[in-house]
Amino acid sequence: MDEKKYFLEQFDDIKILRYDVPVFDSLTLKEKLFVYYLSRAALAGRDILWDQNNRYNLRLRKVLEKILRDYKGDREAQEFQHFLVYAKKVFFANGIHHHYSMEKFIPEFTPEYFKSLLLAVGEEEMYGELERVIFDPRYMAKRVVLDDGKDLVQASANNYYEGVTQKEVEEFYREKKKQNELISWGLNSTLVRDEQGRLREEVWYVGGKYSKELTRVVENLEKAAEYACNEHQKEIIDLLVQYYRTGDLALFDRYSIEWAKESAAPVDFINGFIEVYGDPLAYKASWESVVQIMDEEACKRTRKLADNALWFERNAPIDERFKKSEVVGIIARVVQAAMLGGDCHPATPIGINLPNAEWIRERYGSKSVTLDNITYAYNQTSLTSGVLDEFAYSEEEKELVRKYGYLGGNVHTDLHECLGHGSGKMLPGVGQEALKNYYSTIEETRADLFALYYVMDPKLVELGVIPSLDVAKSEYCNYIRNGLMVQLTRVKLGNNLEESHMRNRQLIASWVYEKGKASNVIERVVRDGKTYFTIRDYDALRQLFGKLLAEIQRVKSEGDFEGARNLIEGYGVRIDPVLHQEVLERYRKLNVAPYAGFVNPEYKLVEKEGNITDVEITYPTDFLAQMLEYGNM
Repeated sequence: MDEKKYFLEQFDDIKILRYDVPVFDSLTLKEKLFVYYLSRAALAGRDILWDQNNRYNLRLRKVLEKILRDYKGDREAQEFQHFLVYAKKVFFANGIHHHYSMEKFIPEFTPEYFKSLLLAVGEEEMYGELERVIFDPRYMAKRVVLDDGKDLVQASANNYYEGVTQKEVEEFYREKKKQNELISWGLNSTLVRDEQGRLREEVWYVGGKYSKELTRVVENLEKAAEYACNEHQKEIIDLLVQYYRTGDLALFDRYSIEWAKESAAPVDFINGFIEVYGDPLAYKASWESVVQIMDEEACKRTRKLADNALWFERNAPIDERFKKSEVVGIIARVVQAAMLGGDCHPATPIGINLPNAEWIRERYGSKSVTLDNITYAYNQTSLTSGVLDEFAYSEEEKELVRKYGYLGGNVHTDLHECLGHGSGKMLPGVGQEALKNYYSTIEETRADLFALYYVMDPKLVELGVIPSLDVAKSEYCNYIRNGLMVQLTRVKLGNNLEESHMRNRQLIASWVYEKGKASNVIERVVRDGKTYFTIRDYDALRQLFGKLLAEIQRVKSEGDFEGARNLIEGYGVRIDPVLHQEVLERYRKLNVAPYAGFVNPEYKLVEKEGNITDVEITYPTDFLAQMLEYGNM
């Protein structure tokens, strides 16, 4: 397959890719119509995420769109080209802050030039409102601040809170928990201070905040329900619609339970206020959606893992107090993404495990998906990037990764999502709020360690999930190389790691490197002035992954905030500046963007004599055109 087929363009630190949905053509007309309306529902909530990310985002986006559509001046001028890159970065990040580093974009064009663009399209009155938002690097500098010791709510530039402090937020939801400790309080609301000085939630529902957007989501979900794959799926959509109409989080839990149970439909979806990475306190959820079609052949791999979930739980290298006595409702699927929306677009996860509520996982189970067509597109575009040749130490390592890296990465994702997030249990009375701003990093670390420990287990060969342990070795090489070096290409020199997944990967890689130094488990080698990390003992490395997993599970299960802080701040935050500079210089010569995202396919109804006869799928190749089209919608 030609990797160029998937690469569309590159700007700044971002490359834009496309993904195929080959399984779509094999669907029945009813299933295609289900995908069509679910996809429209996935796009209908886009503005919610923009507003959640920052209160100025929607106003700025409308201005950017108008300039891009209506400006009649010199579009070849250097400053307009700078403006074009800035606009694309904002569209990619769903706002003014980088989607990963959370730092505000500072444009290369001048305030005077921006003012001239506004004047040219009749929007000059917006300059006073937007000047500081765009050009002042200190104002709203980061969307999410995780720095220990700061008021994380007031320091963060997201739009989940208004006029409140971190202490007030924590106390407010501590009181809410006393009413019902199972409800994910705060998940679907903005916490504000009213005119009387009291704290009040602005709930996101039809009739409340985001009513216009959620009305459109609901309309398309109701149309989709007519083509649902089975009656259970219709009931699930009805529960989601009721939740959107009322904002009742108890209904969201009922929906989540039923969604997690459903395992027969060839077409499935994720839609809602779900992940809490955008809130430093992990209460508020960003809006997201994915429409997915099952890949039955690839599902054989994950089915083997799900069927043996209790074996993995019983044999995990963690304290018996933290193991589940039984594992229920583990559903794992390999899917092809058919549409990405909200916080899953343009940048997207490669695997998802839901529901997030711990009590639902423990009582009813969970459902995980690996987005196989997304990982395939990533893999195809990486084949000629030069990154492996630059940072891998030996030809043996390179050959191992070329042969098994794609499978190893997918199996890691399967284990991470299917079993890792669903494993273990918290002690009675312990909730995720105990770890505060460290919860997300600890949870991602735990799931990654579960995957790393078990990908090297002979059980996977016995089950036929992998052909040999060489698959695990390739994944170990990729993980250590990425955690200690390659992911640093995403960070500006002098900065610390801020994003939860990046902290998690460095925490793991740095910890096992340090703990294995005495026995040379991982060797740091300098050759021709270049640094490499090469694994000398794969079995010993696996045992170190197991030891760290035991400690991370204890921290989560006991709600040990100090333990979480010591691990994350000690291993996951700070970067060696000398190594960082070297990595950046080596990577810069490759001319490869470290971040990637996707354009979505488009679906069109085909009609004949007033009847819908088919749904046509096409694959756009112009990122900016798709962003402008979505804005018009």
